[in-house]
Amino acid sequence: MGSKAAKKIAFELESKGTKLGDIKKRGQAIKQDHELALDLWATGSHHARLLATLVFDKKLLTQKAIDALAADLLKQDATERNQLADWLLANQLMKSKQTVALLESWEKNPSPVLRRLFWYHQARLRWTGQTPPENSGELLEKLEREMATAHPDVQWAMNFCAGWIGVQEPKFRARCIRLGKQVGLYKDEPVAKNCTPSYLPEFIRIEAAKRE
Repeated sequence: MGSKAAKKIAFELESKGTKLGDIKKRGQAIKQDHELALDLWATGSHHARLLATLVFDKKLLTQKAIDALAADLLKQDATERNQLADWLLANQLMKSKQTVALLESWEKNPSPVLRRLFWYHQARLRWTGQTPPENSGELLEKLEREMATAHPDVQWAMNFCAGWIGVQEPKFRARCIRLGKQVGLYKDEPVAKNCTPSYLPEFIRIEAAKRE
């Protein structure tokens, strides 16, 4: 399937009030088609790019290929950029040892997209209920030094990671809460009903209580 097919799919996805579940069903039907994924990505359509993240061949997602995707994402608004990055992480980058190794190397990457994915990956390792890795103390030292001045996209993922360290590892809870109070991120952010605040002291209190 070539670029004409990708443009046709992009048009269909953008013109039908497509829901995320529809995109996932289409991805399941296609399964894997790296050439089509690249063509879908090249359309610039947000829905088409979401579909691309489902049908890439992870074996072909080298650092060079991912750098190109990250550069494209920086041209999009933050909401779309972060959603696409998160789909790429969940559907491709966490699925093989090769791409996980890349993820773990991005802490100091020049791209804020990839630095955000480094921290979001660390958060997911804890959020999904797995036994926390042994690097939490090391990560927390870096969060205490760097979170206050990080790029906004990266800052959100760092805050999320600190939250899950605090929830899952009681020995670090007080430090994570103190960090949240010192930095003050999201303290005054409006919170929708039934949603957990991003402000660390409240996030940790609520999510830890759910698990006690």
